[in-house]
Amino acid sequence: MRPNILGFICVFIIAIGNAQNSPLKVRDTILIQELEEVIISATRTIRQLSSLPLPAQIISKKEIVSINSLRLDDLLEEQTGLITVSDFGGGEGVQMQGLDSQYTLILIDGVPLVGRSAGTLDLNRVSVGNIKQIEIVKGASSSLYGSEALGGVINIITDTPKIGLNGTISQRTSSFNTFDTGLEIGYKKNKIGLGFFVNRLSSDGYDLNENTSLKTVNPYSNYTINTKVNYKLNDKTRLDISARFFTQNQVYIASEVLRGESDINEWNTHIKASHVFSDAWNSELEFYTTRYKADEFLNDMEDQLFSNGFFNQLLVRPEFRTNYQVSENGTLTGGLGVTHETLKRTDFSESPIFNSPYLYLQYDTDLIKVLNLIIGARFDSHSKYTSQFSPKVALRYQLNDNLSAKGSVGYGFKAPDFRQLYFNFTNATVGYTVLGYNAVPDALEELELQGEINTFLVPPSEFEDNLNPESSIAINIGLDFKPMATISIGLNAFRNNIDDLIDTRVIANKTNGQNVFSYYNVNKVYTQGIEFNTTWKPNNNIKVSGGYQLLYAKDKRAEEAFENGEVFARENPSSPSFQLYKDDYFGLFNRSKHMANFKIFYSIEKWKVNANIRGTYRSKYGLFDSNSNNYLDDYDTFVSGYSIWDFAFNKSFYESFGLGIGVDNILNFTDEQNISSIPGRIFYGKLNIHF
Repeated sequence: MRPNILGFICVFIIAIGNAQNSPLKVRDTILIQELEEVIISATRTIRQLSSLPLPAQIISKKEIVSINSLRLDDLLEEQTGLITVSDFGGGEGVQMQGLDSQYTLILIDGVPLVGRSAGTLDLNRVSVGNIKQIEIVKGASSSLYGSEALGGVINIITDTPKIGLNGTISQRTSSFNTFDTGLEIGYKKNKIGLGFFVNRLSSDGYDLNENTSLKTVNPYSNYTINTKVNYKLNDKTRLDISARFFTQNQVYIASEVLRGESDINEWNTHIKASHVFSDAWNSELEFYTTRYKADEFLNDMEDQLFSNGFFNQLLVRPEFRTNYQVSENGTLTGGLGVTHETLKRTDFSESPIFNSPYLYLQYDTDLIKVLNLIIGARFDSHSKYTSQFSPKVALRYQLNDNLSAKGSVGYGFKAPDFRQLYFNFTNATVGYTVLGYNAVPDALEELELQGEINTFLVPPSEFEDNLNPESSIAINIGLDFKPMATISIGLNAFRNNIDDLIDTRVIANKTNGQNVFSYYNVNKVYTQGIEFNTTWKPNNNIKVSGGYQLLYAKDKRAEEAFENGEVFARENPSSPSFQLYKDDYFGLFNRSKHMANFKIFYSIEKWKVNANIRGTYRSKYGLFDSNSNNYLDDYDTFVSGYSIWDFAFNKSFYESFGLGIGVDNILNFTDEQNISSIPGRIFYGKLNIHF
């Protein structure tokens, strides 16, 4: 790979060098900040959303405020192709185009959040009170963002200070004694801007099954503090400093005899210096660091310590990037940096350290007036796994004033996480053992010396090489159609082919009758389908929108087994088994073939009133193999499809006061056995005071 790296660096250096002697005008799409819907995440430059060749969407501040959302997952649930799902640890992550939450990179102001204890980054810790907009880019984005962007990117952009002194105080009170209180203050004058945001959320939790003494969600309280400083040194140089802190305490009850507490503490700081060298060349140097800590303990009935756990992850990342206008219609974007990560965690064989230098380059150009091309690539080196080269190309062709076609192909990857490499856990009650890939040789030797190994099913020598990153080729092809000024239609067909999927397997039998598990590269899966979005705005008072996703998510190895007649099932344990066929294979677990959303927003400007009703639908899906053939087929038990409907009403008074009321989950849908994240019908009231 060294020649590729050297060539990449040479092109990057030449681009920067030429910029000093190129008095070109800045391309329009880089300065299109006055337009309402502009997006940064897709290309790392400011682009008009409607001109992008990539599948992307924006959740605006106006929509966030009008639906009175409480947390980030409330917003994402209502977007086409997205669904938030719970992991086994109770956290919620977003599934995008059928890909698990571990394949979607979550950013705040362009920098990543950490703390994926079980592969999922819990979205409930993100407050929406100071969010300016949310940008969603679908399809592999590793060419710009590296690992974890295999499925796409969600960038949460927070408010920046506005001219003068201004602010908002908000209070939302809702069912289950849930209270959300926020204060946002901004000040900007001349060269300096200051911003401050604080939020407190507390709840008594809720219980979906009153027949047990344990609650579905235990009481908790958390705080979020966010500060920003913007300083304009001169007309060409700007300094931005921000910091965020989050802390949460929650009652932790594991059983009737075991209870304790869990604590989460997270902070991040971000320093960015920007400079405009000429009309054609501008650069940014940033330094970002974040730490996520989680601690929990359980005591028995005699208040003696039964168990405790800890998770402590640190990420440090400096990065330099530059934009250079090569021609009137072409912009070159490049960057280089390094990521340093450490993790200390319960049940780890060691405290690992990851170091990953990287560099990327992207060219965005209009080949002709109606044809936009984006081509780019990124190279990630790594201290613990195979280096990755991630190319991407996207095209958008404007067929006429009302119709455009677009398509993109990209390579994405997800590096093996700390857990998959260094986990060393033995269940004290049942007796099974789970080992990370790198921990296998030493841990198996130790278990054998202790007389705990009965049979090796996989020789330890197979774990001498590196565990490969999961990789994907993502294809998106779509049409944007605007038959008239009041109607817009978007259609996108997608396919994600994932290779080297990391799965678990039994590598040894223990003398206690249990197994030793570890991770390996084996599965090849794909997700494919169609997304449809439409918006109708007959006038300035009404906006109607809807979306639908058809999804097929399957394991190629499973398809072969069904085709070869190797899979059987029983309708019940006492009935004879029968052979299954290809059409009987349903697909991957926790995926729905059909998802849809529908929204109506209505406002009367002269009365300062707005209201909306929003609905989402998810068709049936399977969570586990109920007929014991290791696959999800049509004869398994499924979670039934369901819909959620929400209503919100808002009224402004005297320019400074806003009152909101509403009902979430109007139909009071609950499923105590399968869906713990939906608590039932919620009534709420909200008061905003602007100054």
